[in-house]
Amino acid sequence: MSIETDIKQSAPFKSSYQRVIVNLIYTTNWLADSQTRLLKPFKLTLQQYNVLRILRGQFPSPIKVSDITERMLDKMSNASRLVDKLVIKKLVLRTECPSDRRAVDVVITEKGLELLKQLDSLQSEWDALLQHKLTVDEATALSHLLDRLRA
Repeated sequence: MSIETDIKQSAPFKSSYQRVIVNLIYTTNWLADSQTRLLKPFKLTLQQYNVLRILRGQFPSPIKVSDITERMLDKMSNASRLVDKLVIKKLVLRTECPSDRRAVDVVITEKGLELLKQLDSLQSEWDALLQHKLTVDEATALSHLLDRLRA
């Protein structure tokens, strides 16, 4: 399918650049929707999942909320609020930073690590679906082009 078919566009795009912008936005939303459906049974949002993955990357070391914010995929997310929700779910622990009493340290719990292990399995299935659509070389080239676009 083409982007024109997917969005039922009858008039041609004004330029290839306009087409790629619309295509990127549409594809981003398609991917986010797919990931949201994957996470829904676990009562996680995309942003909460992102925080858990950041914390797993730091594990067993704690990380400050401000550092989580810097690493978030969605820069508009409120990392402090997300951490609060994950604390309620017992997926992370929040403690006072010993070196800076104004800062807060966050670390993922065993329950959080177990949840990510379950999600990794589902994510592998999701990745396999993409492997049927793109070769490794195509995925690498696409990723490189996206990096160039943001540079």
